[in-house]
Amino acid sequence: MPDTTSAAPDTPRESLQFPEDRGASRATWIAGGVTLVIVAWMASGFILPSDTEDAAPQDAEIAPVSVAIQSSQARTVTLTFQAEGQAQPDRDTAIRAETSGDVAEVLVSKGDDVAAGSIIARLSTTRVDADLRRAQADLDQAQREFDNATQLLERGVATADRVAQARAALTTAQAQVTSAEDALDASVIVAPFDGRIETLSLDEGEFVQAGTEVGRIVDNRPLTVAIQVPQQALNRIRGGQTAEVSFITGEEETGEVSFVGTAAASETRTFLVEIEVPNSDGAIPAGISAEIRIPTGETTAHFISPSIISLAPSGQIGVKTVVDDRVSFLPVEVVRAEIDGVWVSGLPEQADLITIGQGFVRDGETVAVRPAATGNATGLPQESLE
Repeated sequence: MPDTTSAAPDTPRESLQFPEDRGASRATWIAGGVTLVIVAWMASGFILPSDTEDAAPQDAEIAPVSVAIQSSQARTVTLTFQAEGQAQPDRDTAIRAETSGDVAEVLVSKGDDVAAGSIIARLSTTRVDADLRRAQADLDQAQREFDNATQLLERGVATADRVAQARAALTTAQAQVTSAEDALDASVIVAPFDGRIETLSLDEGEFVQAGTEVGRIVDNRPLTVAIQVPQQALNRIRGGQTAEVSFITGEEETGEVSFVGTAAASETRTFLVEIEVPNSDGAIPAGISAEIRIPTGETTAHFISPSIISLAPSGQIGVKTVVDDRVSFLPVEVVRAEIDGVWVSGLPEQADLITIGQGFVRDGETVAVRPAATGNATGLPQESLE
């Protein structure tokens, strides 16, 4: 049997071909066409400019920021200096015993209102009376000796030296009488002025030394309110100015500047200013706190809300306004503060203030303006702005 396996490798293999299959050639043409279309589409972006590229710059333009404005009109406002102070009595004096002695009688009590010259207490006068009687007796004797020496000198019996000695003795006796009378007067302790007895430390029977403080009398009619004024505001304060005083107890009075210091305190560089406040009935006590407002002149200013105040990069405060659809930053100065807002100077007579959106725009930037919908930047009623 012939070996057929050895001849097989030498026989060439032929690929299968289907010359009569038209579908196979059509698929080749379709694949080639699709490839050309894809290549042409991808290359078109580099060769032909697209419409989207032309439109991009137009779409990138940023619209102006919309802000709300409120028209404000300048008004005349009264400038005031405001400070905190303390009410002080007009007079506050210690009562002292002018002589030593036992307390014989106390005629007033702590808290009593007394008039000038009223007797507060009496000291025992036993010793003082004895001293006065002795001084008067010495005076009588010195007077007789002086009279005798004078008569003898006239008759030529006595000398001028004897008369001089008698005169000196008489003068000494007169001084002793005067001293004894003063001691008798000093045994009566009296009120030095109209006021109220704030303290009294006297009991009947106790012994007091001369110069001992036995009480304290206070006169708070009128009151004096003392404040400290900084050196930069001193030129605005002068004597005779009217001052509005509000006490912490609720009373409100009108006072007058009675004293302006001329020497600053070395620690604070402030000047003492005193305001005299009537207190005819004594109802306002001394020592309480008080708020002082002193009108110092008038100026033209705008009343605005503190929320619209901006801060410049340099640190200066100001307000952003709109002029011809452009933002304008104007520096301002606060001239008076109130509960509902502040009065500022530095703005023109009429200004369009940015009330909403001022934090998103800068000086010189173009903005889209719209009127404020509700409320206003001035804090004043809307009808007062028209």
